[in-house]
Amino acid sequence: MGPTGLRRAAWLLGAGRAALGVAVLAAPVEVTGRWLGAENAALPAVQDLARGLGARDLALGLGVLWTLDDRRLGPRMQAAAAFSDLVDAAATVIARRHLPRVGVLGTAAVAGAAAAAGFHISNRLARTG
Repeated sequence: MGPTGLRRAAWLLGAGRAALGVAVLAAPVEVTGRWLGAENAALPAVQDLARGLGARDLALGLGVLWTLDDRRLGPRMQAAAAFSDLVDAAATVIARRHLPRVGVLGTAAVAGAAAAAGFHISNRLARTG
């Protein structure tokens, strides 16, 4: 992947993360229901935690977008966002007995792939900068 493709991939990950953050902030039950199960997602405490995750994803996504052209900070923001995806995947696998199977599989796959892509992009950005 050349520099243009690398930048586009980084932008897509950042924009997707920011959009997910907005969606979770706006509709925490609807967005997290498949991941956590509808009955869990409807709990007020879970909705509050979901909003916190939404805010985190919005902030990380914007951080990735804002630092995309910074050769020092861009790769670091990508790595920070990838680390949060890795933790999301691990936490989901750890809690798998209490979550819907489809939610565990989907979240582990998406968050795991986003973590791998983010770390790869971070590494490539660091080497090209």
